[in-house]
Amino acid sequence: MKELTVALGERSYPIRIGRGTLSGVGETIAARSSRAVVVSNATVASLHLPALRAGMERAGVASDVVLIPDGEAHKNWDTLNDLLTRLLELKADRATPLVALGGGVVGDIAGFAAAIYQRGIPFVQVPTTLLAQVDSSVGGKTAVNHRLGKNMIGAFHQPIAVAVDTGCLATLPPREVVAGLAEVVKYGAIRDAAFFAWLERSMPALAARDDDALVHAIFESCRIKAEIVAADERETGERALLNFGHTFGHAIETATGYGTWLHGEAVGAGMVLASRLSERVSGLAAGERGRVETLVAAAGLPVAPPRLELHRWLDLMGRDKKVEHGRMRFVVLEALGRAVVRADVDERDIAAIVG
Repeated sequence: MKELTVALGERSYPIRIGRGTLSGVGETIAARSSRAVVVSNATVASLHLPALRAGMERAGVASDVVLIPDGEAHKNWDTLNDLLTRLLELKADRATPLVALGGGVVGDIAGFAAAIYQRGIPFVQVPTTLLAQVDSSVGGKTAVNHRLGKNMIGAFHQPIAVAVDTGCLATLPPREVVAGLAEVVKYGAIRDAAFFAWLERSMPALAARDDDALVHAIFESCRIKAEIVAADERETGERALLNFGHTFGHAIETATGYGTWLHGEAVGAGMVLASRLSERVSGLAAGERGRVETLVAAAGLPVAPPRLELHRWLDLMGRDKKVEHGRMRFVVLEALGRAVVRADVDERDIAAIVG
């Protein structure tokens, strides 16, 4: 097992990565409480809930389970309200941790519920998809979607621990594994050119779910994100770089209906668009832009976005959370491993890459 720390002073927490970490969650909770509420969905619960609850029972932690609907289309107010109602019915109190067992949807909803229930209760992230293991479970971003924009309603609320059990990846459908690789590619592109080069060499092993390759990719992704979150927890500066490809990607998800494109698929196409924009506005070398496209394609991710009119792109991206003072801000690459935020992008440059 490997371990990292998200360094946030008294709110610092560990990320534990390896096979079997799921069964140790009970010990983490037992240090705080003899009771917890597990939030999951039916699919994930059928696969991983028995091992989680067995570990909690061994640690002397009693557990209740709340199942929520599966899929991005259900990451909304209705599901959140139903979860809050169940917490009230179960008489969960301020010392009752939530355990988010599932992918990004479960983690985001459970985390948001933990942020607002009785003004904040502890929670543990137990991500079961590759995308959640390398990205959404780390950093404290929680949210639900609105029909006009993705993740527009939420809060920052850090977990007390993240348990990344790589054994869970064996149960993932291939499409979900591929979607998770998008966020892995992102970390190399924005922060670590050597990691990007390793991904170019190792993509076949990752696609084949080689355990050593996956552990390395997850560890490096979490390391990079932990460093950025520790430096800029609430995205007032450097943390915005983690949104490389996401301005375009969130527009794709909103335009096509949540769940039609998986988040990672939309980010994959979004990174291709963002790298093309980078070539036009920030001097990214054509060869490096090509390497981004080639790696996205090698991961099995889409490189072409859906056909949308320019005004639709501009409308959707104009609601992005990075918009400031009415100006869209884009994460672009100056070189592989070096990203910046630009607020001076001309609509003609956007038209040139999405047309």
